[in-house]
Amino acid sequence: MKLGQRKPSLKRRITAKTSLKRQVVHRTGLKMPRGWGWLRNPKKYAYNKVYQRTTFDIFSLIKKLFK
Repeated sequence: MKLGQRKPSLKRRITAKTSLKRQVVHRTGLKMPRGWGWLRNPKKYAYNKVYQRTTFDIFSLIKKLFK
């Protein structure tokens, strides 16, 4: 598990928002409600929960400083 700052990737940010899978899921209405990730994939949910708490994003840090 990673600790500390996450390495930013512009390519991954853009890909995540414009992927074909995302477009299909959103347009067909198959999207799960927010906070229901544990139901869809519990193992991934647990990993992401720990990852989000042990690392930080440089962009969110900058956003908090200038808020």
